[in-house]
Amino acid sequence: MSNSSKAVVSFIVGAAVGVAVGYFLNSDKKDELVDKLKFQTDKLKDRLRKRKEQFEDAIENELA
Repeated sequence: MSNSSKAVVSFIVGAAVGVAVGYFLNSDKKDELVDKLKFQTDKLKDRLRKRKEQFEDAIENELA
């Protein structure tokens, strides 16, 4: 795939994402979408925090 083809595809994908985000942010479901995103990010943060603690414990056990 040539560089110009990649640029066109990237532009189209970016435009589609922009349209989708704009649609959701201007729709009545914006608050619902924001709440879902916050919930998912909180779940992800909790999972990452737990994995970090497990990793730290494993390192401490290895060094002890």
